[in-house]
Amino acid sequence: MTLERLWAGWRTAYVSGSGTGTGGEREDEGTSTEAGSSPGDDSAECVFCRIAASGGPSPDNGVLWVGRTTLVVLNAYPYASGHLMAIPLRHVRSLDGLDEDESTELWMAARLGVAAIEAAYQPGGINLGANLGEAAGAGIPRHLHLHAVPRWTGDTNFMTAIADTRVLPETLHSTWERLTAAWPVEGESGPA
Repeated sequence: MTLERLWAGWRTAYVSGSGTGTGGEREDEGTSTEAGSSPGDDSAECVFCRIAASGGPSPDNGVLWVGRTTLVVLNAYPYASGHLMAIPLRHVRSLDGLDEDESTELWMAARLGVAAIEAAYQPGGINLGANLGEAAGAGIPRHLHLHAVPRWTGDTNFMTAIADTRVLPETLHSTWERLTAAWPVEGESGPA
């Protein structure tokens, strides 16, 4: 089966960087660096860096939580409702580019996000992971991010199987509200 495409001209402004949408899986062209202050810096073109600079948690920017070195944001092009990403605030490409505090907080943010997904959606499972590099499927390979995607047995329907299209039952605003309401207080254990 070949992958079909749907015309979505409304995404042009987002993909080109002239829109103000929330996080997603597209990236502007540019060169790569590890830190935002290096020569040839590409953080200005990075959608995740723009989201990090957009302010605190809000349904308008999709940000669910901000820590000292990490944030959690909704994926603007989710695989399933509740799909979120934990992202270092610093423009960094790889796991080995993280310092100890960033690494610790990134995994804590992923843990908090998973707990919120479990409380808000009661999924049958969760995919948690990272696509490190273009060859691994990273849509934004220049800024490290972890995905957490709720899953249910049989959650692939005929639209996905036949048309390579995902149908999402709620808006991103509704997803933001559900996850924010379920967000655990730091230090609490997740749902039982």
